[in-house]
Amino acid sequence: MDPQMTVNVFAGAYIFMLAAFAGWVIIGNVPAILHTPLMSGSNFVHGIVVVGGLFVLLNATTMLEQSIGFIAVLLGAGNVAGGYAVTVRMLEMFKTSNAAKPHHPKHRHAVHAKKA
Repeated sequence: MDPQMTVNVFAGAYIFMLAAFAGWVIIGNVPAILHTPLMSGSNFVHGIVVVGGLFVLLNATTMLEQSIGFIAVLLGAGNVAGGYAVTVRMLEMFKTSNAAKPHHPKHRHAVHAKKA
């Protein structure tokens, strides 16, 4: 095994473990009420996965590289779409019910006339 490749593998594994630990600590300290907005709002990061997958896919020379690039683009795009769907659904929960119903003054008078 090439010594430079060994160093790159260990550096990549170290960065991956450090990022996983940092993510675990940060997400672990987020209150439960903020977890869904944080996760749905941070799905833009998966856009980077899509760009990386496209880069791999466009520079692929073997069938294995093409398969990995295709799967990366597919999963990243699915996660981005799902993140936006969750965000839209979550934002719908914060809308007031009065904003959804149009105000019709004509109907208001009809209700008051029935009470009298």
